[in-house]
Amino acid sequence: MRASQGTTSLRLRRRTAYTLFAKEALALADQSATNRSKEPAYRILGLDLSSSPGAAAIEVRNRTPYLIAASSVATTKDDTDAVRNVAVESFISQFIYENRPFDIVVREDFTSGRNKRATQLVFGSWAAADRALLAFGYRAEDLKPALSPTSVKKIVTGNGKAEKPEVAAAVRKWLRLPNGPDGSPYKFRAGYDDSDACAVALAYLIREGLIDTEGVVAA
Repeated sequence: MRASQGTTSLRLRRRTAYTLFAKEALALADQSATNRSKEPAYRILGLDLSSSPGAAAIEVRNRTPYLIAASSVATTKDDTDAVRNVAVESFISQFIYENRPFDIVVREDFTSGRNKRATQLVFGSWAAADRALLAFGYRAEDLKPALSPTSVKKIVTGNGKAEKPEVAAAVRKWLRLPNGPDGSPYKFRAGYDDSDACAVALAYLIREGLIDTEGVVAA
């Protein structure tokens, strides 16, 4: 009889301990969810800089990215470098003005172009963008390691050699962008410089673990 009572008592103690553990686990999960819901929004400016640059503003809320704005501007070889640089600076300035404030600014890395002329144009755009950023008190983050074009494609699409349409398709998935009224995919600008800028920002957010990636399938 005593053995039976002892066994019953042990079972009750175990059950009580398990119940208390389960309650504590649920309380911790609820607290974690509450803390996440209170996380402040985080806004990032992504730049894809060239003589026809793209810019994207993405806001992270509760570890989910939302597209605030994305745009680009095209310059032509008929313009002088001075005109092109003014166009780039004006474009970046206007974009910052309309979509600020930002918590961080990131841009795709660049070391050299196809030739001397291409390299000169891109670095001219970098300088123009820097002037626009500094006017608003921003600087592009000196990322370590840098976000190379190949790494951006690899992180966002899973393929380091992805073409621009593939990158755009992946960006649509990451940002859950809606289709148009006719069912066509969300439309980016010709040249995809705006979607490339989105990819730069997303690559940083994914790499640094700032957004949830579970359930998101890259293109």
